[in-house]
Amino acid sequence: SPSRVIFQQKKIKAPRNHLGLVVFVSTLVLKPFADLNMPKKQVNKKKAAAPSSKKVASKPVAPPKKTIVKKPKLRKRDNPLFEKKPRNYGIGNDIQPKRDLTRFVKWPKYIKLQRQKRILLKRLKVPGIINQFTRTLDRHSAGALLAFLEKYAPETRQQKKARLLGQVKDEAKGKQIESGKKPKFVKCGLKHVTSLVEDRRAKLVVIAHDVDPIELVLWLPTLCRKKGVPYVIIKGKARLGKVVHKKTATCLAITDVEIKDAKDLAI
Repeated sequence: SPSRVIFQQKKIKAPRNHLGLVVFVSTLVLKPFADLNMPKKQVNKKKAAAPSSKKVASKPVAPPKKTIVKKPKLRKRDNPLFEKKPRNYGIGNDIQPKRDLTRFVKWPKYIKLQRQKRILLKRLKVPGIINQFTRTLDRHSAGALLAFLEKYAPETRQQKKARLLGQVKDEAKGKQIESGKKPKFVKCGLKHVTSLVEDRRAKLVVIAHDVDPIELVLWLPTLCRKKGVPYVIIKGKARLGKVVHKKTATCLAITDVEIKDAKDLAI
């Protein structure tokens, strides 16, 4: 067999059983590769130095160098009279710079309600009866109307006192005075205006658009249409209040005017 030929060439005794034969053949095949993978031992061979009979001259030692300290060069921009003092914004040090703290401000409650209401009116579907208060009189017409109302502004306390004193003096002189005659002026107050509209004595009703809550005057335009009384919605309850010498006024009513101003009221 070929295995017997290999064993005869290498002069190796072959094992008698098959298991021994397999192990023996595997060792023969793998042994050359195992020798290749093994690292070789490095042998450091040092040559012995030959004794030298010559004497080596010692090198001269150089003296130590002097350390030269270089002065810092001043830039053209740097001024020695003014020192650079950077600010420290830590706690208890320099004053903090101004920042926009609008986001962190604790706003009053009425401002929050105003903003929430404005957002709701933008996002929700507003009923027509409420939406009519956004359709106000234009600026030019509103200015003309306010100028007309100021002609019929109610008397102040001082004016009323002066008028009554004049009547008393005229009575003392023997002049005839029509009793119960009052000057013509605009009427204010929600209850008073409502009664005038119901009795159809009001010739014009002026309603403010920013009454809060709006439910106070929500029904007034409907009542005016039912009774056939003309009405108009104007911007600014403070502007109406100024006419009647108050801070604000929800609505005003004109009942009677002079003959010369009747044409302006009809327009």
